[in-house]
Amino acid sequence: MYQPRSMNAEEFIDDAEILAALAYADENRENATLIDEILKKAEEYKGLSYRDASVLLACTLPEKNEEIFRLAKKIKQAFYGNRIVLFAPLYLSNYCINGCVYCPYHGKNHNIPRLKLSQDEIRREVIALQDMGHKRLAIEAGEDPVNNPIEYILESIDTIYSIKHKNGAIRRVNVNIAATTVENYKKLHDAGIGTYILFQETYHKESYEKLHPTGPKKDYAWHTEAMDRAMEGGIDDVGLGVLFGLDKYRYEFAGLLMHAEHLEAVHGVGPHTISVPRICPAEDIDVKSFDNAIDDDTFAKLVACIRIAVPYTGMIVSTRESQKSRERVLNLGISQISGGSRTSVGGYTEEIRPTETVQFDVSDTRSLDDVIRWLMEMDYIPSFCTACYREGRTGDRFMALCKAGQIQNCCLPNALMTLEEYLVDYASPATKEAGELLIQKNMQDITNPKVLSILKERLIQIAEGGERDFRF
Repeated sequence: MYQPRSMNAEEFIDDAEILAALAYADENRENATLIDEILKKAEEYKGLSYRDASVLLACTLPEKNEEIFRLAKKIKQAFYGNRIVLFAPLYLSNYCINGCVYCPYHGKNHNIPRLKLSQDEIRREVIALQDMGHKRLAIEAGEDPVNNPIEYILESIDTIYSIKHKNGAIRRVNVNIAATTVENYKKLHDAGIGTYILFQETYHKESYEKLHPTGPKKDYAWHTEAMDRAMEGGIDDVGLGVLFGLDKYRYEFAGLLMHAEHLEAVHGVGPHTISVPRICPAEDIDVKSFDNAIDDDTFAKLVACIRIAVPYTGMIVSTRESQKSRERVLNLGISQISGGSRTSVGGYTEEIRPTETVQFDVSDTRSLDDVIRWLMEMDYIPSFCTACYREGRTGDRFMALCKAGQIQNCCLPNALMTLEEYLVDYASPATKEAGELLIQKNMQDITNPKVLSILKERLIQIAEGGERDFRF
């Protein structure tokens, strides 16, 4: 029986209830009256249950699908405006003892060299990232208690935060490492991490166990219950995600929303972010062996339906996706993207993009500057903002502001100030020219005279006075 308040993985992710919800969705996929009722409910901007959202995802009526996309765009604009937050992954180590069949880092893959960055190598990687303009990182490491113990992760976080190169600084370190103990989550919290990210990969227990035949990760319950332990350890910003293509996407969608409902029910705060990666080529991995891969149209509808169902959450798409694919989903719900990414250990200090230690093939290989100019050409505001995290607006405090639609009072001026920092310190001439015009245009949307006056003063201090790190 489905029990969202249960701490047992198989009760808050209930297989029978997911199957029942999918059957209900199939029965009503052309029920225009019910779909209209669900869309009307969604227009209140309070989200949808996994059952109602599954009906929208299953809908086959073209005119209703158009309404779904229109509503997703409207909700995205209401909560996040035209801002897109930028980040980069930083791979610390590809040592791993798990046997995940979809990941090239699996323990039995002897075709790739195993690498682990020293603290000096991390410094060089971080300086390279700072020189690109990045302020927010997501650190990644395989699961290996000997080579990648929690002490190594904590030391690496301390190293990253300590580096101040020219005007560069990493202001938020998000962490994507394997499920661990409450004690270790407390240590990560005390180290000052931003979001703890852990992809479920698949919520289908039988498939999960087949896909993870060996290693600590094979324990479905331990992995699925990790976010509860993270929150018990004091981390109130957590990031969910599945790897679409491992199992049937509609099942994963319902499971993902169940997990979000569980976090709300137990902890009073849902996921800070939801990521939507798709299975893609990598060393020793044949995508053709995964027959649940989804096409671009399905991917776009997934993004739209997640945005409608969980309107407050940040949504992330990585450089796994092509420029064309990312462009399509930006206004359907995506609020964060990576740029200039290297998915290999030590990749940022290499002029030629290394391929031997990549976790997955990067489809969007453009530089960060190219990505920023591309965003601005589409009238988005590239943002490097980390203000909420650093002002203590995390967890339920962030969500309260976000759900009330008030977070934008901080976000727009913060985004413009961090964009100005990038333009002054790192941008190419063409990007700088386009960015200054974009800032002037978007300042017109700030209606509070006091905020506007402070913003204008701070933009001058950034451009002419060399000052950095202002935040509302």
